[in-house]
Amino acid sequence: MQTVRPGPAANRRRLPALGAGVSLRRRLAAALTGLVVLPLLTLGLAQLRGILNLPSQMLFYLLAVVAVALVGGLGPALAAAVGAALLLAYYFIPPDSFAVANLNDAVALVAFVLVAGAVSTVVGLAARRTREAEMLAAANAASREDLRVLADEQAALRRVATLVARGLPPAEVFAAVAQEASSVLGADGTVIVRRDPDGAVALVASVGAHRAELPVGSRWKLEPPVAVAVALRTGRPARCDDYRHAPGDYAEAVRRMGFRSSVAAPIVVEGRLWGAIAIGTRRAHLPADTEERMAGFTELVGTAVANADSRAELTASRARIVAAADDARRRIERDLHDGTQQRLVALGLTLRLAQATVPAGLPELQTQIAQVADELDGVIEELREIARGIHPGILSEGGLGPALRTLARRAALPVELDIHIDSRHADRIEVAAYYVASEALTNTIKHARASHAHITLEQRDALLHLSIRDDGAGGADPAAGSGLVGLRDRVEALGGAIGVTSRPGEGTAIVVELPLQPD
Repeated sequence: MQTVRPGPAANRRRLPALGAGVSLRRRLAAALTGLVVLPLLTLGLAQLRGILNLPSQMLFYLLAVVAVALVGGLGPALAAAVGAALLLAYYFIPPDSFAVANLNDAVALVAFVLVAGAVSTVVGLAARRTREAEMLAAANAASREDLRVLADEQAALRRVATLVARGLPPAEVFAAVAQEASSVLGADGTVIVRRDPDGAVALVASVGAHRAELPVGSRWKLEPPVAVAVALRTGRPARCDDYRHAPGDYAEAVRRMGFRSSVAAPIVVEGRLWGAIAIGTRRAHLPADTEERMAGFTELVGTAVANADSRAELTASRARIVAAADDARRRIERDLHDGTQQRLVALGLTLRLAQATVPAGLPELQTQIAQVADELDGVIEELREIARGIHPGILSEGGLGPALRTLARRAALPVELDIHIDSRHADRIEVAAYYVASEALTNTIKHARASHAHITLEQRDALLHLSIRDDGAGGADPAAGSGLVGLRDRVEALGGAIGVTSRPGEGTAIVVELPLQPD
């Protein structure tokens, strides 16, 4: 579900070209440097005219040209070199005019200009390379920062995706998403909201210093320009950088907390708008790429909600199937008890009456009728056992405690009971607990070679705890057709859990937890 996107600053940063020229600002600065430095240098050298000779004066002017080259490159430096040559000719070479009478002085001036040009070229190229190296280093540093941010973002998405894949409850996934988004995106606070049918939103996750103002479970009516309201209304990411005039209690809470900018992104679950995630900051603005970077988190929240919905639908479907099967068992047991069994009992009584009316001179007939009546009594008892196995009547009439006591009395090995419940529970809970105990005892009698068993039943908080332990051979495999697979389905369909411990030589223990209230 994760999408690898370009780094958060990839669209706004470009690597500088190595041949990039000197900017106009630097050229103007170099020209200004020449216009200021050359006249000041000329005034200073005029004061030392009797001390410095022409080569020394040329050296000072060459240094000034190099300074201009460092600032603005070759062009301004060449202009400064020509200007320096003119100043030398006018002020320091007789006859104090732009005309140069001495050939040696003329050659010296030409050499000065050429040397100044060559030095300016080298200095300008070195300065350019230095600037390019600095720009490249800055670009590399920015790229490394972008890669670090991207790596942190992908790591956060992987951590959340792992929670989603593990099927954790949505509340835990929401809290993790809000925490990771707040950390990765540099937010001062993050909320995840679910849109309710009445148009209000409910906070399902809240991270940051604002949790007291915006607690989980609180409901709000939102109005534009609040970012969450716009995102829920349009189905697209939205931002709000000015809450000063936003209406509503939510906007007032945002102003109290000092938030100045927020971005919200919609959460879509199987094509329907489910809610939104929003981050806020007390700084002036959130970065321009925040909406894009939030997409991965909204996808994971949507996946978590869809998975939770699917699990809830599956659990509800399994619970309906189990309930339907229990209703069918109860109906069959009632029909057998009230219909077939009663008719057989009446038929047995009729046979006994017929036997009593047979004349004493027909002993063979009396014997035959007695045999038929005895066989009929056996059929009735077998029918009672069948009905009891389909659905024990005492479970419906007396509850789980009496049903377990009856089950223990009829077991083929001693069963110790430790029952700590006084009240009745929902039929589906009592039926599930009874069949777990019945199947466990059946397995113990058939396979465990145990000398006794122990059944414990108690209520802890909102859970019904049932355990069946024996001192048998152990080594039972729940997946090897022991009947526990069906019991696991029944327990899990009710939102419960079943565990089996059966080490060889240490007996077998089956522990069941059934929620007494629906999730």
